[in-house]
Amino acid sequence: MEIKTHKLYYGGKLMPWGKATVVKQPNGWIFVGGVEGIDPDSSKTQALRAENSPVDVVPGVEAQARLCFNKLKSVLEELGSSLNNIVKMWYYVVGEYPKGLAFSDTWQTITAVREEFFKENAPQSCAENNPPTSDLIGVRHLALPEMVIEIAVVAVF
Repeated sequence: MEIKTHKLYYGGKLMPWGKATVVKQPNGWIFVGGVEGIDPDSSKTQALRAENSPVDVVPGVEAQARLCFNKLKSVLEELGSSLNNIVKMWYYVVGEYPKGLAFSDTWQTITAVREEFFKENAPQSCAENNPPTSDLIGVRHLALPEMVIEIAVVAVF
């Protein structure tokens, strides 16, 4: 399998997201539904199915983003892939941003967490190298009122 991510430049400036990803002869595809900042160790989360009780969402955008990336890493590795094999990412971020989500403190925090996480776990996918293509989508609500971010990906193995 060969994965080639193409960098995106506007006006000669490198953008922190990829232009396109080409995958030749993948062994398979992995579609990971939205991962979120729900605390998997919470007793409320464990009881959710049995008692229809609320779950615990970790507080704050930074903590939720960090948990999302950790969950993505875990899921991809469990399924025989890795962060390096992500070919497309979707970020769903809650809030209203009159000047645009891309310029918000929320997105800047998520980006900082992502860069730190990927530098440690998948350096080839950092913004200055060859990040996967991605979409940033502002939404009014996610599944729970406390949720600020959800991330979905497509990866290969």
